[in-house]
Order: sequence, then C-alpha cells, then structure tokens
Amino acid sequence: MSAVRAAERAAVLVEALPYIQRFAGQVVVVKYGGNALAGASEDDALALFAEDLVLMRAVGMRPVVVHGGGPQISDLMTRLGKVTEFRRGLRVTDAETVDIARMVLIGQVNPQLVSAINVHGPIAVGVSGEDAGMIKAHARDPELGFVGDVTSVNPMILESLLADGFIPVVATIGTDDQGQAYNINADTVAGAIAEALQAEKLVYLTDIEGLRRVVDDPDSLIRQTTPDELDQLIADGAIAGGMIPKVDSCVRAVRSGVRRAHILDGRIPHVLLLEVFTDEGIGTMVREAPDDHQIPISPLEGP
Repeated sequence: MSAVRAAERAAVLVEALPYIQRFAGQVVVVKYGGNALAGASEDDALALFAEDLVLMRAVGMRPVVVHGGGPQISDLMTRLGKVTEFRRGLRVTDAETVDIARMVLIGQVNPQLVSAINVHGPIAVGVSGEDAGMIKAHARDPELGFVGDVTSVNPMILESLLADGFIPVVATIGTDDQGQAYNINADTVAGAIAEALQAEKLVYLTDIEGLRRVVDDPDSLIRQTTPDELDQLIADGAIAGGMIPKVDSCVRAVRSGVRRAHILDGRIPHVLLLEVFTDEGIGTMVREAPDDHQIPISPLEGP
C-alpha cells in the first residue's frame, strides 16, 4: 500500500472518530425496504447492508432493522394470480393477501436479512410484530381491508435483544386484541419503533437519493429540512403516493423525540456509513431545526 493511500484511509478513520464517540450506545432504527434492492443484485445489496450494520454494532451503536417487502409481496401475488391494488400508497389487503404478506415478510425476507447479517457472527435475531405482542394494531380503513395502523409498540423484546448485544430484525405484521393479523406499512412501523425506543436516528433506505422540492428536478434535492417544511411540501403536492407514509413517519418521529430522521438511497454502497460517520452526510436529513450537519468538538453534544 502506498503512503498516499494509507494516509487517505487514516484520514477516513480520523473523520469517523468523533461520530463513533457521539453515537456509542445510541439506538439507530433502520428501515430497509424491498425497493432498496432496485438497481443492484440482491446478494450484493444485502451483503453491503449487513456489513454496515455489523460495523455500527462493533463500534458501540445499537441498530434495529425494520424491513418491508412490497415488491416481493407483489411478485408472489402475481404468481398466485392476484391483482395488486394500492390506494394512497397503501396495499389493499384482503384475508388471502394478509396471509401472503405474512409468508413473504416472516418466511422469506426476514430470514434473508438475518442470514446476511449472521455471516459475520451469531448477532441478528428475526422477530415479528406479533411476537410478545410487540406491535398492536387496528384496521386503518375498511376500504383497505387488513391494513393496520399502529396502536402501540411494546419495546420489551427489542430492549432485551439490544441489551444482550443482538441486532433485532423486525417483520412488520401486527395484531389486534383478538389476534387478527394486520399488514402494516413498514415506514410507519419503523417510525413507531424509533419513538418507542427514543432512538437517536431513524433511517429510511429506499431507491431515491432523497427528497426533492421538485420531483423531476435532481438539482432540487433537499439536504436538510424540518417537520414544518415537510408538512407544507405534502400540502403542496410535492410529496405524494408511496412517499407520504415515509415522510409522515419522519415528521411524527422527530416531533416525538427522535433526534434525526434520514431518507437515503439504499443502492449506494455503504450508504449507512457515509451518512453516520462522515462530515458531509448524504441524502435528506430531517430535524427540528436545520444545521450544517457538522459534529461539535465535544462528542457529548449532538450534531
């Protein structure tokens, strides 16, 4: 290795040091959507994502993964001859569809994520919102069928896993008091879990580079914003469709005590590390009041 390359690597480590100190012991909830795999092979995307999580854990952070599986659910429905219908960005879910969602989320996507992380050691545990009554839900709208809204989150099982050094991987199926299962939007669940754990960060990995003020203008990428500004962008129609649950969750989480919410392009290799451990950051960051994303000299103060 040349002296120049060695110096560059050392500089990266030095830049990361204050962030490692700042975020040691902090909970970071990461929502990993099926769309984050777009544009990359599944194996490569999963492997890079797993490496990021393992490194975050190794330096003292406490990551929690909340995953979706929309494309995979749609694919299985197509193979079974069922038509997928969305209203306001949410999947219409009859009794058969909620069973399909459970099969895909709990039986396919969750084990894939757990296995990818556990390549690096026995550190990931898959759980469902049904386990230990973690996610209680009720029907959002009769027109949507078995689509749930989160009523409450009992973080006990997650706190226990985190205390024992594990990375929880959460499938977003919840139940009501009668045991009826509901398919819940993973963005919504990630926000609710971040609130319940009082997470330092809530991170959404998706297939766009961040939020834009003008949808078709890449130069209008929003680097930092606030809940109030996002409310206005939704009212103006700049944020619509499937992005609304994601942005609503960011807004609610930040207003409920989560310090930062981030929307990142999950197709970028090691995007989590770039956001958490570098000065520039990447994607869109939401906080109560904008700043320059620079970490203070004191590692005890937040950026």
